[in-house]
Order: sequence, then structure tokens, then C-alpha cells
Amino acid sequence: MNAGARSAADAARLPLMLAELRLPTMKRLWSELAEQSNREGWPAERFLGVLLEQEVNERETRRLARARIDSHLPPDKSLASFDFDAVPAVSKAHVTALAEADGWIAQGHNLLAFGPPGVGKTHLIAGIGHALLDRGYKVLFVRTSDLVQLLQAARRDLRLPGELAKLDRFDLIILDDLSYARRDQAETSVLFELIASASLSTF
Repeated sequence: MNAGARSAADAARLPLMLAELRLPTMKRLWSELAEQSNREGWPAERFLGVLLEQEVNERETRRLARARIDSHLPPDKSLASFDFDAVPAVSKAHVTALAEADGWIAQGHNLLAFGPPGVGKTHLIAGIGHALLDRGYKVLFVRTSDLVQLLQAARRDLRLPGELAKLDRFDLIILDDLSYARRDQAETSVLFELIASASLSTF
């Protein structure tokens, strides 16, 4: 087989191998980048490095998109859109430190945000959640009443340990409207079990 035929055969096999290895970005871009590499005389190391970098970047983008969907965070409530001037009692520097994790998640600390309705508590804490997602943390945003109903149903069906184990996979659980939960004994009991097994952000 001459060099041209061998090159054509290799080119035909590459998409199949990249698909088998589950490298969709490299499969999509290799031909275009190979032409550029040949045209500009890239060394093999650069060509391979650029391909791998594209694959890694798109894989991280997909991972982050999935994590954001799974988090149930309000998509429009980021720190960038929070009006700190409207709430002067809130320290932007302090919030920024919390959004960078700053050790408090690893140490298992809770974050509590109190205030009257309409001052932006949900926006602020959701913005911290989005920032932590960007830093690679797993975050869940959920209304307290919805979570209590889920856990009570799990207890009734004898699968509460399994539900708690699923929640424990998150680095941070944000409980929205904790004050609106009915405080009967059953609700208090499942909330205490959750709090005992995870670090929570509540407001």
C-alpha cells in the first residue's frame, strides 16, 4: 500500500476509533485541525495537544451544564446580577469569599441567611450556589416544603436511608423558605435527620 492509500485508510478509521473511545469533540474537529496542522507545519505534539484540549474543554462545559440542570438553581439569579447597592448591609467581599468556598464547605459549616421577604435572600444564596457550581462543587437548590415531602414519603416507604445517601452526594444543599415549613413533629424529625447527615445552606 502506498503512502497516499495508507493515509486515506487511516483517515477513514479515525472517526470510528474516536467514536469507540467516546471522544465526540475530537471526532468532530480532527479533520479540520489536521488540515491546519499540515498547512502550518505543526509538530505532532501540538496537533495532539490542541485536539485533547478541545475535548477536555467541551467535556467540562457539558459536565457543568448537567450539574446546573441537576442543581435546580434559578437560572437568572447570579451574583453578577445581584444589586449589592440595594442591600448595603450585605458585604460584597464576604459574599465573594463564600462564593470561592474559602474552606467553609470542606469544614462542614452551615450558611444561614435571614431577613424580611423581598430583600433578595433567594437571589443572593442562589448566586453563591451558581458560583460554587462553576468551581466544581455539586449544589442542590430545593424548597424546604418539597424536600420534607420527599423525605416523609421515603420514610413511609422504608427508603429514607437511600434518599439521604443521594442527598449526601451534594457538597451543598440550599433549602429555600425554611421558615415556611410546617413545624410538626414528623417534618422536624426528617429535617433533623437530613441536617445530621449533610452540611446545609438555609435561608
